[in-house]
Amino acid sequence: MRAVYVEALIAAPVERVWSATQDPTAHRRWDVRFSRIDPVPGITPARFRYSTTVLPGVRIGGHGVHAGERTRPDGTCTSALRFGSDDPRSLIASGSGYWRYVPVPGGVRFLTGYTYATRWGPLGRLADLVFRPLFGWATAWSFDRLRLWLEHGVPPERAQRDAGRELALRVLAVTGVGALVASVTDGSATAAGAVLAASVVVLALPPRPHTPAARRCRRRPPDRLAARPPSVLEKL
Repeated sequence: MRAVYVEALIAAPVERVWSATQDPTAHRRWDVRFSRIDPVPGITPARFRYSTTVLPGVRIGGHGVHAGERTRPDGTCTSALRFGSDDPRSLIASGSGYWRYVPVPGGVRFLTGYTYATRWGPLGRLADLVFRPLFGWATAWSFDRLRLWLEHGVPPERAQRDAGRELALRVLAVTGVGALVASVTDGSATAAGAVLAASVVVLALPPRPHTPAARRCRRRPPDRLAARPPSVLEKL
């Protein structure tokens, strides 16, 4: 099963990237995939519980175990985890992944790779054809929100509001084109074509500099090192 890969180049010291991603309170601020992340104290290796709001009033919980290597001989840092959910409503049954922090001139290559097994049998595998790309997009969008926070001081909460407003403006623009075309032509095919063309143009427009966008992140590993899970994952 193909792993999800996302990489962002963040112009910030590795210590700040590590802190913003390893601290549960900071992590849930920028990562749209999680509503809560709660460490389970007194257990080694470190364990945590998480929850995700999938619909208003509907949360799905899960659990995980993780370990990190803050200092490695090659100057990089790594963090690995195994996770899963006992909630039968969760498409994800179990999975594993890693974060890698690679110092480069001017910042850090912050990257992740993860994969998971689904439940619900053939129906789950079919649902995952849509869910996996969406989950990858959410990961990339979150990574860019983290980048904006560390590079430009844009709080994650404000970045999410800005993204919502920009999306609303794009939808309004497409709707306006459709209404205008419909008012001057009786041909439904012409109106539909105009709306489709407007949609393509609006979606192709670059996001504002301080609005998070998944398209700014790399989605395929550039080398074998980036794609290879760290050895610490085998110990979990």
